[in-house]
Amino acid sequence: MAPLLLGAVMLVAQLQLVPSRPAVVSGEEPGQPELVRKAVSLQDVIPDRAAPNGSAQQLPQTIIIGVRKGGTRALLEMLSLHPDVAAAENEVHFFDWEEHYSQGLGWYLSQMPFSAPHQLTVEKTPAYFTSPKVPARVHGMNPGIRLLLILRDPSERVLSDYTQVFYNHVQKRKPYPSIEEFLVRDGRLNVDYKALNRSLYHLHMQNWLRFFPLRRIHIVDGDRLIRDPFPEIQKVERFLRLSPQINASNFYFNKTKGFYCLRDGGRDRCLHESKGRAHPQVDPRLLNKLHEYFHEPNKKFFELVGRTFDWH
Repeated sequence: MAPLLLGAVMLVAQLQLVPSRPAVVSGEEPGQPELVRKAVSLQDVIPDRAAPNGSAQQLPQTIIIGVRKGGTRALLEMLSLHPDVAAAENEVHFFDWEEHYSQGLGWYLSQMPFSAPHQLTVEKTPAYFTSPKVPARVHGMNPGIRLLLILRDPSERVLSDYTQVFYNHVQKRKPYPSIEEFLVRDGRLNVDYKALNRSLYHLHMQNWLRFFPLRRIHIVDGDRLIRDPFPEIQKVERFLRLSPQINASNFYFNKTKGFYCLRDGGRDRCLHESKGRAHPQVDPRLLNKLHEYFHEPNKKFFELVGRTFDWH
């Protein structure tokens, strides 16, 4: 009996480690050479981390994969209004940071909130969308997972990206170049600027579609979510197969802040003051160059996902 118990303990210990590079499965479908074998869930081997009230930590059934400065925090906060949703508070960065991924699914599970059996566990890490190695790793954990992707006008997203980094430097009392210095090099648009690359949605989407069918990825219109959040959240509820619990009364427009805030059980709350900051003034000619640069990539993205967006 003792040898059997020892063997079981060793098996569990081995399963808690996920390799930093997922193993390739032989005989995969054409076009998917990196497809990984479905990882064995810790929940198949060891019990959930249970609490006395019957709640437990569960691996996420839904992940908000991006995009950075697309409205992921607003989406998560709005989705958290639903009683059947349990959301991780912080960005976990499990699939894109090697120091986290190397610790395995046991570590990932420990970052999840306690939830009831009927609740859906959600985590968000916006960097997942633009990280080349993440789709294979997520697929390795759960090929049937439902993914949420919120996107904004690519040009506006670039400006928001710059604005966030600019204010981070201001708070630390560090100088930071103007946005023109990043966007222009030798009189031309600087295509090496990382913020531009993050807005080339079709390139990153192609990578995700190698591992997940489009029906597993719901794209939230971030611009519409800002202007009129309720219809967009209704679509998310349907995609996640949640009962319709979020109502129009959960949203109210805050004239002082200039965007919608949330009303939950008589308690009002708005996003952090770092959200909704004014973008820097940009020369209209440079802004037009930005719009022109994204014109063809946007068309490719529309063709890829079979729908259009009201972008410049």
